[in-house]
Amino acid sequence: MADLDNKEQAELDPADMEDVEEVEEEETGEDVNSKERQLTVQMMQNPQILAALQERLDGLVGSPSGYMESLPKVVKRRVNALKNLQVKCAHIEAKFYEEVHELERKYAALYQPLFDKRSEIIKAVYEPTDEECEWKQEEEEELTEEMKEKAKLEEEKKDEEKEDPKGIPEFWLTVFKNVDLLSEMLQEHDEPILKHLQDIKVKFSDAGQPMSFTLEFHFEPNDFFTNTVLTKTYKMRSEPDESDPFSFDGPEIMGCTGCTIDWTKGKNVTLKTIKKKQKHKGRGTVRTVTKTVPNDSFFNFFSPPEVPESGELDEDSEAVLAADFEIGHFIRERIVPRAVLYFTGEAIEDDDDDYDEEGEEADDEEGEEEADEENDPDYEPKKDANPPAECKQQ
Repeated sequence: MADLDNKEQAELDPADMEDVEEVEEEETGEDVNSKERQLTVQMMQNPQILAALQERLDGLVGSPSGYMESLPKVVKRRVNALKNLQVKCAHIEAKFYEEVHELERKYAALYQPLFDKRSEIIKAVYEPTDEECEWKQEEEEELTEEMKEKAKLEEEKKDEEKEDPKGIPEFWLTVFKNVDLLSEMLQEHDEPILKHLQDIKVKFSDAGQPMSFTLEFHFEPNDFFTNTVLTKTYKMRSEPDESDPFSFDGPEIMGCTGCTIDWTKGKNVTLKTIKKKQKHKGRGTVRTVTKTVPNDSFFNFFSPPEVPESGELDEDSEAVLAADFEIGHFIRERIVPRAVLYFTGEAIEDDDDDYDEEGEEADDEEGEEEADEENDPDYEPKKDANPPAECKQQ
């Protein structure tokens, strides 16, 4: 590297060196890092220096670090042994995730009775008791007896004015609308259909079967389609890729299959009809042509792109599948287990609180830095009034 530095200095013409010297004189007394940045800018604007650097970099193509190449043969041999151990670790990790999947299956059976009762309350099949409905508010949310009585009277008045609702109306639609990842998929014409969504269940593959999970969307009878359950199955793999075992980082979704929706005639929201006018070149007459084209809809979720045997997809299909996998995983991991908290918005508020706390910590750190600067007897505010462009916050 010293040779390169000498070469760079030798190839600088006198004018460049004069510029550098002037900068050094002007910056006397300023921060050392600031001087180095400006010197770097000056040097990198010189085409001869850039050419010399490019020549050096070209020699490193295909070699991220020259360190491995510099090792003695016997040491390289031992490093290869460590890599083989790492591959074995990846296979053990794969077995670990397979057992995690079995645990998920086991505990899914324990959760299911609670989820079934949740569904019965939402659908008005079961009316919870007063004891089941009692919920202790957090200390800061507790009300005085007078305020409680007033709130109770207001609620009773509202109940008298409104028709007695059954269950929890539009529960799942509200959940979807509260979650950005899902609300982005919703279209206005989807909402009347999702009002009929009564439950979402997760089913895991049976023991001994390839790893997978199925999302089941249960609907009450409606005017839009005859299906009572729409399904989406995700096939997973928990084993290192032989061609790249070090990339293994847990189970990955390999593909998914939807289902056929038996739409009532004229109710298919995944298609729309458009009319186009066509003019005859010879006679000049105009005719109207009707065409059916795909339409944006949440229900396209049940018709994912098919993955060919070769596994090769175009960019658009890859993007759709990547988003699809993220949504499927989110519904399985977050929405189904914590649905009521997404209905009330509490789960979303928790996420927002996490971000706020990070921001507050950052603000506190900045405040401490400012206090330290003010207490520093050598601190000169005027010098920091206009920091270099590189230091300005974006």
